[in-house]
Amino acid sequence: MSRTERRRKKRIIYRAFSFAALVLAAVSLVCTTVIWAAVKLAGAPEVVVPQTTVYLADNLQSFGESHGGQKRYWVALDEISPYLIDATIAVEDRQFYSHHGFDMKRIAGAIVKDVAARAKVQGASTITQQYARNLFLGSEKTWSRKAKEAFYTLRLENHYSKNEILEGYLNTIYYGHGMYGIEAASHYYFHKDARDLTLTEASILAGIPKGPSLYSPIRSSENARNRQHVVLRSMEATGAITRDQAERASKEFQDIAFFGSLDTEDLAEAPYFLDAANQELRTILRGREDLIRNGGLTVYTTMNIDQQTIAEKIVTAHIPNNSELQVALVAMNPKSGSVKALIGGTNYEKSAFNRATQSLRQPGSTIKPILYYTALEKGFTPSTTMRSEETTFSYDEGKSSYTPHNFRNHYANEAITMAQAIALSDNIYAVKTHLFLGQDELVKAVKRFGLTSKMAKVPSLALGTSGVKPIEMTNAYNHFANGGKKVKPFFITKVVGREGETLYERKPQKKKALDKANSYVMTQMLTGVFDQKLNGYASVTGSSIIPKLSRPFAGKSGSTEYDSWMVGFTPQLTAGIWAGYDQSRKLETKYDKTTAKQIWAEFMEATHKDKPVTEFKQPKGVVGVEIDPVTGLLADDDCPVKRMTYFKKGSEPREICPLHGHNDHDADELPDAEKEKLPWYRRIWPFKKGV
Repeated sequence: MSRTERRRKKRIIYRAFSFAALVLAAVSLVCTTVIWAAVKLAGAPEVVVPQTTVYLADNLQSFGESHGGQKRYWVALDEISPYLIDATIAVEDRQFYSHHGFDMKRIAGAIVKDVAARAKVQGASTITQQYARNLFLGSEKTWSRKAKEAFYTLRLENHYSKNEILEGYLNTIYYGHGMYGIEAASHYYFHKDARDLTLTEASILAGIPKGPSLYSPIRSSENARNRQHVVLRSMEATGAITRDQAERASKEFQDIAFFGSLDTEDLAEAPYFLDAANQELRTILRGREDLIRNGGLTVYTTMNIDQQTIAEKIVTAHIPNNSELQVALVAMNPKSGSVKALIGGTNYEKSAFNRATQSLRQPGSTIKPILYYTALEKGFTPSTTMRSEETTFSYDEGKSSYTPHNFRNHYANEAITMAQAIALSDNIYAVKTHLFLGQDELVKAVKRFGLTSKMAKVPSLALGTSGVKPIEMTNAYNHFANGGKKVKPFFITKVVGREGETLYERKPQKKKALDKANSYVMTQMLTGVFDQKLNGYASVTGSSIIPKLSRPFAGKSGSTEYDSWMVGFTPQLTAGIWAGYDQSRKLETKYDKTTAKQIWAEFMEATHKDKPVTEFKQPKGVVGVEIDPVTGLLADDDCPVKRMTYFKKGSEPREICPLHGHNDHDADELPDAEKEKLPWYRRIWPFKKGV
């Protein structure tokens, strides 16, 4: 080939290569422009990382969490130990602050080593690439996944600062044992905040993400220690630490205690309360379920840790491990309706069914105060008398009849007052009152007291035969304790989002529901349950727990064949206890029937131990007079028993009790035959001749 031909051929080849290079450059420019435009048009990728939602008690102490299987607590970059930041950058991505998402030098080096080994032996992913993978992609190794990863990496680098990317990475990376993010990992391994990590601890944690199951110090101390050496050498190479620091940190490994548990989990002792709060959260954020699903919320609740702890200890002490008896407990602030403590059963692991908020149980005589309050509004007073005797009632225009019975079939067989009827829980008096007022009245009244379940219009309704929820029954008594205000039970006061924004804040919700004067009169009658001055044909129903009480309480017990109740209050706290069995099983033993009272008395005493004794505030329009408990009339100096009783002004008795005087006779002076003919109160108290 001539020299001319060779030159011509070289020019053709040169031109071909030049053209190809130009085409390749043009195509690369077009592709780069398209990719750049796509990155810009796509905008910043939405960074939504599932986080753990934390529930705080009223003292701001964490007591529970909810999460989707990933423990994660987001912390700002300046709340993370600098040692951990330096260690992570040194071992994962030394050029993090200088590259634009990809470390081309590492990529080239990784390719050479992979080719030489004929296998995938070294990775070259930057922190940004790993963050993109954690946020948006799975772990499959396909070309399409790698392309998506590159695209998301570019979007992250173009729309977020390096510190924002690093913060996100440290809060999303997996550290093993279900712990996502450095804060969860720090608490799991060392029981401390990420900000407090030492160089030794930070170098251990920084080595885990490369292989959580391999380098976890909980799983293998040897592997974790070897990996720590790699991290420390990397930090030394970047100048983050000196050789002396590295050596000290390496030696300190053997002195480190690894906990392998979240210290926050030790506080999660209120599973039923947590469930109820979580259910309320879903109601509050209805229509915004994504907020709950993504988590990261801080939920401020009403729970008082001290009262919750007391409740759980007392219930545990009263219910044997092998017992099937269940207990529901609700304690509330009567002024606001905030739930301070809640127990929905005796063993959450066996049954998560919340009996305090979900079950419908017959309230028995605990419904009577609602009935008698209604009677006060219709003109009854604490001194209103009706006969207590075995009675069969006809109703439904004579088509039906009903014969209630008192406990153990004991009756006064004489007239008794409303005050005594409440204290002794006389069923005849209650049914008579119910029918006298009209059966519609009690059905309407329970709604005023916040009871939402359907009530049957039957005579037995006065004895609590229609089911109610324990939390609603307890809240009903709040109306008496707070002077007639209507409040609703609630568990959450505030919800804060992951960015610190307030998503919800509860406002006070109180309005007048009852007459203040009648509420006070009813409250004072409920103190009679614990006052033996009202003993009569039977003892007051609270007599068995009087020795346990050291201050004034108001309350009412209730029982059916299947249910045992005690609901009562002070001005500071209302508490309701239900005890029974889940299935249709009767309460057979004395223990079953008295558990609710015993738990209530011990709980109320313990929770009030350090509180001042606060009297129920007497409102205007109420007067107090001493009456004879038997007749309900004004007591004179000769009455052996007197009790201060309160009336709405103008309804107090004006007549003096005629039963007693200086010429009294004692029943013990009479022959037995004559004594048996006397009414119960004349058998135990003196009486005037001829009366």
